Amino acid sequence: MYYCGIDIAKRKHEVSVIDEAGHLLSKSFPIDNSADGAAVLFGFFSENGMDKSDVLIGMEATGHYWLSLYSYLTESGCDVKVINPITSDAFRKMYIRQTKNDSKDSFVIAQIMRFGEFNTTELSEENVIALRQLSRYRLCLVESVGDCKRRIIALLDQVFPEYASLFSDTFGVTSLEILTKYQSPEDLAKVPTKRLAAFLSKASKGRFKDEKARELKAVAKGSFGVAFAKDAFAFQIKQLVDQLVFLEGQIADLESEVNVLMKSIGSPITTITGIGPVLGAAILGEIGDIKRFDHPSKLVAFAGLDVKVVQSGEFTGTQGKMSKRGSPYLRRAIWLAANVAAFSDPTMSEYYQSLRKRGKHHLVAVSGVARKMCNVIFVILSENKVYDPHHPRPENHPGSTRT
Repeated sequence: MYYCGIDIAKRKHEVSVIDEAGHLLSKSFPIDNSADGAAVLFGFFSENGMDKSDVLIGMEATGHYWLSLYSYLTESGCDVKVINPITSDAFRKMYIRQTKNDSKDSFVIAQIMRFGEFNTTELSEENVIALRQLSRYRLCLVESVGDCKRRIIALLDQVFPEYASLFSDTFGVTSLEILTKYQSPEDLAKVPTKRLAAFLSKASKGRFKDEKARELKAVAKGSFGVAFAKDAFAFQIKQLVDQLVFLEGQIADLESEVNVLMKSIGSPITTITGIGPVLGAAILGEIGDIKRFDHPSKLVAFAGLDVKVVQSGEFTGTQGKMSKRGSPYLRRAIWLAANVAAFSDPTMSEYYQSLRKRGKHHLVAVSGVARKMCNVIFVILSENKVYDPHHPRPENHPGSTRT
């Protein structure tokens, strides 16, 4: 048996191949991130009398540059393992001196394959990859929406500072309709009251009429906004509002696609309080195959929700913080779900309140709920059964751990 370690980079990957005794067959060598690069790798196998079935290939799940090579090698019949970078980091520190270079990285990965000290990232189901891609893309769009809103508010604070007091939600349907048509206080002040009232009535479906129109015009006439470069401000606001509406439409379409995928998978994860199709998709996409975790504590660590203990000599810190290792996408999804479950789920709410009574800060208490939710997710996915918030797990259940 031979073991091949590949250190992933954007354009060129570094390869090391060792035998069963851990000896290098040659110096490490680079291959391009292309079909030609894969051909070089297969050529090396042939030159050394190695059949693809006799080689275990390993690579780190770093960034997204590994996906193309992984796909090509698996379709070519290779046995490829994608390992968690945390595993290789720990092994690297133990195995060799701390001298960072690509050659040593690929050699360490090959050694990890030889010793079998790794947790793989299974990508056997196309749906899981799709959920991961769509969920991460959705987060990107959500962040763009947030950035867009902040920029609109910054502009309004300069050109129309009183606007924030006119609507309970600056980015509600009616307010966005107003900003699409009237971007400055001067525009609002000039429009006839009757026409503005009709526009408001249509936009709000009858909620706002004459009274709101008069209020808008009065505030607009007395605005303390800047009086220069008004066209430039109005142009930016118009474009940003259009961009915001477009992005929110894209998110709605994406969530519909996610809902279809989640229905086809039929996972019970959405039965857990606080986890709907969107968060469920993010969690499933990041976890992949739950069988790669043999204990809920490992899922907690993978999400970066475990407590980092500070220790020096005989001192052990008691105010540990989250390690924040592992997948930030998984951590965010579980954290958001925990925020809901802490006030909606009977068991989780009881646990949250117990932490608060012990003097824990709200964020610390939610962190505890998030860790407990990892235990629940582990059991629900492992047993593929519906969650029952009124039926707590016994203490000796493998999915029940103290937090």
